[in-house]
Amino acid sequence: MGALRLPSLTSLSSAAAAVPRHHLCRQLRLPLRPLSAANFSVQSSTVEKDVAAPAPELEQNSPKPKLQQEKDRVITPRSQDFNAWYLDIIANAELADYGPVRGTMVIRPYGYAIWEAIQEYLNVKFKETGHSNMYFPQFIPYSFIEKEASHVEGFSPELALVTIGGGKELEEKLVVRPTSETIVNHMFTQWIHSYRDLPLMINQWANVTRWEMRTKPFVRTLEFLWQEGHTAHATPEEAEKEALQMIDMYTKFAFEQAAIPVIAGRKSKVETFAGASRTYTIEAMMGDRKALQAGTSHNLGQNFSRAFGTQFTDENGQRQHVWQTSWAISTRFVGGIIMTHGDDVGLMLPPNLAPVQVIVVPIWKKADERTGVLDAASSVKQTLQAAGIKVKIDDSEQRTPGWKFNFWEMKGAPLRIEIGPRDVSNGSVVVSRRDIPGKQGKVFGISMESSTLVAYIKGKLDEVQSSLLERATSFRDSNIVDVCSYTELKEAIAQGKWARGPWSASDEEELKVKEETGATIRCFPFEQPQGTKKCLMTGNPADEVALFAKSY
Repeated sequence: MGALRLPSLTSLSSAAAAVPRHHLCRQLRLPLRPLSAANFSVQSSTVEKDVAAPAPELEQNSPKPKLQQEKDRVITPRSQDFNAWYLDIIANAELADYGPVRGTMVIRPYGYAIWEAIQEYLNVKFKETGHSNMYFPQFIPYSFIEKEASHVEGFSPELALVTIGGGKELEEKLVVRPTSETIVNHMFTQWIHSYRDLPLMINQWANVTRWEMRTKPFVRTLEFLWQEGHTAHATPEEAEKEALQMIDMYTKFAFEQAAIPVIAGRKSKVETFAGASRTYTIEAMMGDRKALQAGTSHNLGQNFSRAFGTQFTDENGQRQHVWQTSWAISTRFVGGIIMTHGDDVGLMLPPNLAPVQVIVVPIWKKADERTGVLDAASSVKQTLQAAGIKVKIDDSEQRTPGWKFNFWEMKGAPLRIEIGPRDVSNGSVVVSRRDIPGKQGKVFGISMESSTLVAYIKGKLDEVQSSLLERATSFRDSNIVDVCSYTELKEAIAQGKWARGPWSASDEEELKVKEETGATIRCFPFEQPQGTKKCLMTGNPADEVALFAKSY
């Protein structure tokens, strides 16, 4: 059975009229459309039926609209069912919807705008560090995948293959891009001849297909969007420096833009990317305390260059294989933002990535107040836009101001500005913060004077950004337990927390931990405690502590 569709929030926002401020205290509930994990993973390809009543029409010559009579639903509380809460937010904040093929999703404009903000920031950073954007074909000869043994072994279960083209069976089956190391090396071999051609540093923004059996919107889908960087170098030192530089870039992005306090480190051998010598990662703690691998950077060594014969002539006239890296962040990061910052009301977006940083809600009661309030709202919008702030006016007259407040809180807009007739007379506005609910987060009497208003709004956006990071950091730190034995590790994982402890045990013992607890080594953090340590599993000397957690 297909998922039931209720009217989208966009269509509903044109179904009722603006009312005076004294109506705002009434609790308003937004109609929600169910989006279940089961439906996302095993959805029917048939057309879903619209079963909800259409949005009410306005009565002719009536000053007020008919109110919605259908039964409304609220977002599932996070503490009650984290997965249902997550899916409710995605559906009702209009971030994504079902694709017709099982396990795929359609990224809607609001969700894509978050991805665009991620792109805009990273694109600048990539170019500042000498990388150029380009594009490689989506179809890759299967023989390319087979050239690197560990690579084909790691990706075989997830490959999507094309065997027929133009109505005829293909001479060689094609792989729909799961990642691009193989085709990149095929081209690098044709472009790199001398040490003068190095380093070669490129990036592409593309889609990727991996045939996942268990899917979750943004976090794990059959097709997703990402950037993948690929570089070739003359020495192993240069490749290692590049791999570390990129994971550092991702770390700064997570902290400064997404307000997510990731932990950066090195993956264990078991968790290393198929075909890489070393994998570096940033690990984020979600609101349910599961780990999310939010970005990776791989030192590929010479594994792919030897498989593809990617060589150059060095300064001494000797032929050498290049040393390579690859690194990526995907639309999975959007899911990470939702699960890190969201609450029972809905999304809570960090201002630096929010599609709408400030929502302006004009409020009036009488017809003769309308023009003055809208003119003031327009003036505020122009002032903030000129200062580089992303601002929107919700001036639709078919919904109450209270409904708009709830709607934009659910959409995660960091700040709300309210303007009524009295505010116009006083030359001021009311400003509310998304991260501080109720009266505590609301300030009255902020001057509309351009320099004053801009300074105040920019200051508050910075405060919200910092507040989200501080809150997430506190949550993370309170849910990491230092352990000295396997028993303590199992206890910490059973409590839903992360376990941090000394580790020098074998790959087999690492797999035992995964089998018995469901947790994996997320990374060996770059920041390590000083002093002698003993492995929590074997009691043998250990040079590093590892971070264990259940993950997405």
